[in-house]
Amino acid sequence: MFDMLLSGMDLLASPQVILLVAFGCIGGLRVGALPGLGPLMGIILMLPLAYYLPPVAGMGMLIAIYVGGSCGGAVAAILLRIPGTPLAAATLLDGYPMAKNGRAGDAIGVAISASAIGGIFGGIVLVFFAPLLAQVAVNFGPPEYFALAITGLLSIAVVSSESTLKGLLTGCLGLLIAMVGTDPMNNAYRFDFGMSDLLGGVHIVAVVVGLFALSEAAFQIREGHMDARPDVQNVRVSFRSLFLMLEHKWNLLRSSVIGTFFGALPGASGIIASFTAYAIARAGNRGGETYGEGAVGGVVATESSNNACCGGALIPTLALAIPGDAACAVLMGALLLLGLQPGPQLFTLSGDIVGGVFLAYLLANVFLFVLGILLTPVFVSVLKLKKKFLVPSVLLLSLVGVYALQSSVFDLWMAFLFGAVGYVLRRFDYPLAPIVIGIVLGPIAEGNYRRSLLLSRDGFEIFLDRPICATILAINVLVILWVVTPARFKSRLTQRLHLAGPR
Repeated sequence: MFDMLLSGMDLLASPQVILLVAFGCIGGLRVGALPGLGPLMGIILMLPLAYYLPPVAGMGMLIAIYVGGSCGGAVAAILLRIPGTPLAAATLLDGYPMAKNGRAGDAIGVAISASAIGGIFGGIVLVFFAPLLAQVAVNFGPPEYFALAITGLLSIAVVSSESTLKGLLTGCLGLLIAMVGTDPMNNAYRFDFGMSDLLGGVHIVAVVVGLFALSEAAFQIREGHMDARPDVQNVRVSFRSLFLMLEHKWNLLRSSVIGTFFGALPGASGIIASFTAYAIARAGNRGGETYGEGAVGGVVATESSNNACCGGALIPTLALAIPGDAACAVLMGALLLLGLQPGPQLFTLSGDIVGGVFLAYLLANVFLFVLGILLTPVFVSVLKLKKKFLVPSVLLLSLVGVYALQSSVFDLWMAFLFGAVGYVLRRFDYPLAPIVIGIVLGPIAEGNYRRSLLLSRDGFEIFLDRPICATILAINVLVILWVVTPARFKSRLTQRLHLAGPR
C-alpha cells in the first residue's frame, strides 16, 4: 500500500494534475449547487476531456467533480430550500432554518468543512481497505468474477431503484446494449443491423450523455419557467466555520463512519447515509440544540456522512469492479476508456496509478475545504442563472464532448437516440442508472461466464465446486428470493425477528 502511494506521488506531483484536481473540485461545486445537475452530470460532461488525459490526471479530475458535486448541493439546500442534489435533502432540515435566522454563511461554511473532513475520513478508509480487498480478490478466477458481476448487477438494479421490476428491466436493457458489436470471443457480429458504425459497439459516452444530460435538458424545457431567476441572498463565508464544526467532533466522527459504511455497500446511497446519520445525531442530542430549527449538529451529521460515502463507494468500485452508485459506474467506464480494468488486476498491474488516484481523492477534499470557503460567493451567483442560459450551455457542452471523442456524427445520433429513450423512461419513472451498470458489467459477466465454461468444458459444476464462487452465488440467490417475496410476508418476518430479539 505504501509503495503504491509513493509511486503514485510521482504521478500526482505535477502542475497539470494538481490544477485539474482543483478545476474538477470547482466544477463539481458549481454543478452540485445547481438544482437538477449534481456530480453525476458533472462527471458525464467532463468524461470526453478525461479521455485525452493521462490516467491519474483524468481520474483525478473526475473524482474531484464527484467530491465537489456531493457537497455543492448543500448551497442550494441552505439558501433556497431546494436540494441541489438528492444527497443534500437532509441538509435543508437545519441548514435552511440557519439561513432564515441570518446564519447562512455559518451554515454553508459548516457544510463545506464537514464535507471535507468526512471525505478525508472516507479516503483514509479507501486507502487502507481497498488494497486489502483487492489482495483477497486477486486469486479469483473467471467463475468468481462472473459471480461478482452478477452481484453488482443485482445490487444496483434492484436495491437502488424504487421499483424492483423497473430496475431489473432497465438493467437488462443495459445488458442488451452491451452486446451490440463484435463478439470478443469469436469475432461474430451481433445486433449491428448491417451498420458498420455499430461493429465496435455503442460508445458509452454517447449512451451516458444521452440518457442523463439530454433527457434532463428536455425535462427542464418541458417544465418551462425559462426566464425565472431565483431570489438568492449574498453570502460570505469565513474559515472560522471550521472551529464551529469541530465543536461537534464526536458527531462528525460517528457520521463519517456511517457514511463510509453505507457507501461501501453497493446499492446503498448517500441519501440513506445522511438521513441515518441525522437521525442518530438527533437521537443522541442532549438538549444543547433544537434539531429542525437551525442546529449546527444537523448540518455536520448530514454533510460529513454524504461525502464520506464517496470514499466508501470507491472501495468496491476499484477493488471488485462493483460500482457503489451511479457516479461510480460512470467512473468505471472512465477507467475502461483510459485502458484500465477495474478490479483486483488494477492494483497488481497499475499500482502506481491507483496510488495516484488515492492521493488525488485526498487532495480533492483539501481543495474542497479551501476553495469552497473562498469561492462561495461565486457558487451562490451560479444559482441566479436563468434556465434559458443554463440549458443550452449544458446541451452544447454535451454534444461537443460526444463528437470530440471520435469525430463521429454517428455518436451524436446515438446520443440523441438515448436522450429520447432516457426521456421516455423518466416519464414513466424507470431508473436510468441500471442501464449504465448493465453496459459496464455486462461484458465482464459475459466474458468470465464463457471462460468458465471453457475451463470446465461446458460443465456448470465449476460454479459450485469453487467455494468462494458458490458462496457469492448463494448470496445472489438469497437477494433474488428476498426481492420476489411479497411485501406482506416481509413485514411479518421482520415483526417476528423483532419479537424474537433480545428484550
